[in-house]
Amino acid sequence: MLPPDDLDRLSHTELKGLVIKQWEQIVELQRMVAALREEITRLKGGPGRPNLKPSGMELGTEPKPPASSGESERRRGSTRSKLSIHEERTLKVAAPPPGSRFKGYTSFVVQDLVIRPHVVNFRCECWQTPDGGMMTAPLPAGIDGHFGPELRRFVLAQYHQGQMTVPRLVALLRGLGIFISKRQVVRLLIDGQDGFLTEARDVLRAGLSSAAWITVDDTGARHKASNGFCTQIGNAHFTWFGTTACKSRRNFLELLRAGHDDYVISAEALAYMRERALASHVIARLIEHPDRYFADQKAWNAHLERLGISALKVNPDPVMVATEGALWGSIKAHGFLPDAIIVSDDAGQFNVGRHGLCWVHSERLIHKLDTFTDENRAAQAAVRELIWNLYRDLKAYRCAPTRQRRAALRARFDRIFTRKTGFVTLDRLLARLHANKPELLMVLDRPEIPLHTNGSENDIRCHVTRRKVSGGTRTDVGRDCRDAFLGIVKTCAKLEIAFWDYLGARLAVPGGPIVPSLPELVLARSRSP
Repeated sequence: MLPPDDLDRLSHTELKGLVIKQWEQIVELQRMVAALREEITRLKGGPGRPNLKPSGMELGTEPKPPASSGESERRRGSTRSKLSIHEERTLKVAAPPPGSRFKGYTSFVVQDLVIRPHVVNFRCECWQTPDGGMMTAPLPAGIDGHFGPELRRFVLAQYHQGQMTVPRLVALLRGLGIFISKRQVVRLLIDGQDGFLTEARDVLRAGLSSAAWITVDDTGARHKASNGFCTQIGNAHFTWFGTTACKSRRNFLELLRAGHDDYVISAEALAYMRERALASHVIARLIEHPDRYFADQKAWNAHLERLGISALKVNPDPVMVATEGALWGSIKAHGFLPDAIIVSDDAGQFNVGRHGLCWVHSERLIHKLDTFTDENRAAQAAVRELIWNLYRDLKAYRCAPTRQRRAALRARFDRIFTRKTGFVTLDRLLARLHANKPELLMVLDRPEIPLHTNGSENDIRCHVTRRKVSGGTRTDVGRDCRDAFLGIVKTCAKLEIAFWDYLGARLAVPGGPIVPSLPELVLARSRSP
């Protein structure tokens, strides 16, 4: 920006505006210099950007536990009472001294694990019937192929829950005396898993139809040597993963259909289109046509072609908005998300329906803000302290909501996020967060929803680990099995079911406990007070 010809002729307001513009340029230049220094350091091979520690707002706002005396401390309890004794052995003293008296037994319990190969040769009777046909005795339940249910359970548990790679799993099995190849292990992981895939899909449907809230997140994924994204959907009772090539809002709405392929024009769909500023004449075309249900994407695209919507070149894109609206109509038509809140980290693709924002991610923006002067750091610290105190009181409000506290917290939110600190970048960030007031304060109207998406971040960590350990998947069925089993592992943990017992029940391992259907358990947990 060139300086004015004569500074003396400028008014006080014009001089003030000039100083503000120059100050903003200085701040931007300082940030640019910091970025260039970081890039130079990276190119030189030295230490890169400093690893900033997490904000710590969630733990820092937890109430401190009351001090307890040593007498009132809770003890762990007996371990033996939780164990089932499978074998008893009596050990005798080799040669007690003469005159010794027998005083009974002392018990010493040892937990052990028995892992050994067990090969069974089933001799199936064959009978020839009077009409010349042959009858062969069927194999026992759970036998599918030349590897038994216990071995299949071990392979699935080690790969998905233990996060082992296929080569290491093959080496382990061979070391235990199992003659098996890498190809056979891969088949055990992906072949014949339709029952698990169906149950994982039904878990998502049960969760979406009964949940009061869900949290969502995504992370990078590799599939067929291409970069993609894995989306997590879940709450306190279930977890589901879905890997796709993109992470647009349309993609997220397709995932929320939970396996359905239809498109529906309904009142909810039309309301979505109006909210997204779709042209009124386009909405009128959709309303005037009698067709409301379309079985798949091909039928929906043909409908848009007939109405002439595909040929329109306006902003926003009518095809995109109309398609998103029809997907939202399909979600509502199947009874999903009837009154649920979607809590996210403010990623645009998740902003559908009733939407809430994660406070931890919002505060993190202030925590990671670049500061260059003592005044900047002091302003940042003061604002963070105010937000922490507000966050602490929001957590207390969830436990005991009242109308008076709700009004006080709203007013307090306004005072914090409309304040002027003199730190230009921080003031802009506060104004941006203030614009998100309805979503950040959604908890005031719905106290049951969480204030953060930590649950989603914890869930999706297993997918990140799988990606680091094994890279990507090569086939669609391999991708689907990975997503389904990782979701089932997390769902079992939330329902307090051992994944080992779950696999045993589904693979018909003899003598194992009965595990009910996971979708039924999710529905029961969601409906219980």
